[in-house]
Amino acid sequence: MLGSRRMQLPLRALRASVGYLRKHPTELFYVARHAARFRTVIPIDALRWMADNLGGKGAPQDVVIGTHPPAITFAATINLMGTKVRAGAELRVEEIRLNRDELRVTLRLADVTLDALEKSDSPVYTLLMSGALDLSKPGNLANFMPKRPAALIEAVDDRIVVDLLKVPKIANDRRFRRVLDILTPILPMHDIRAEDDHLILSWRPRVSGIPRALLALKNGS
Repeated sequence: MLGSRRMQLPLRALRASVGYLRKHPTELFYVARHAARFRTVIPIDALRWMADNLGGKGAPQDVVIGTHPPAITFAATINLMGTKVRAGAELRVEEIRLNRDELRVTLRLADVTLDALEKSDSPVYTLLMSGALDLSKPGNLANFMPKRPAALIEAVDDRIVVDLLKVPKIANDRRFRRVLDILTPILPMHDIRAEDDHLILSWRPRVSGIPRALLALKNGS
C-alpha cells in the first residue's frame, strides 16, 4: 500500500501543478519575469501541498503556511520532546552558505507561540505551564533536547543555524554532492525571501567559477 502511494505521488503532484496553473494563468509570466533576474519562484501553495501530502509518521500535523514578507509564517501541531503542542512562528532566512562542504542556512524566528494540547511529564510542558519559557528566544529550547538533530549546529536566542551536510544520508549521497560541485561555483544562492504568496530564491551567477564547475563535471564523468 505504501509503495503504491509513493508511485502515485508524482502523478498527483503533476495534477496539482496543472490545476494550480489553470487557476493562476498569469503565474508563468510571473515566473519568467523573475527567471530573467536569476530568481526561482516557488508558490507557497506548493509548500502547502507538500505539507499535506508528504508527511509521514511523526511529521507535523495541521500545517498552516503563509507569508509576512520577507518572512514565512507557519503553524503546526507537533510533538515537542514528549509534549503535543500547537506551534507557530515567523521565519526569516538571514544567511545562506552553499558549497561542496556545507549547506548552511541561518534562520531568525519571531512571534513564536507554543500551546500545550495535552498534559505531559516532560520538562517542556512544565516550562510552558509555568510561563518560565522565554519564547522570544526559541533557540534556547535546544538546551532541553535529549538528542539534538544532526543538522542543528547552533541555536541561540532567536537564531537557528542548520547545515544539511551534517546529515549523513545527505552528505554520503554522491550524486547530490556532484551536483553541488558543479552548480555552486557558477550559481551560488544569494537570498531566500517571501514575496506575495511566493518564495523567491535569488542566485548570483559567477563566471569565475566556470573552470571549477567544468573540472567537477570532468572528474565525475
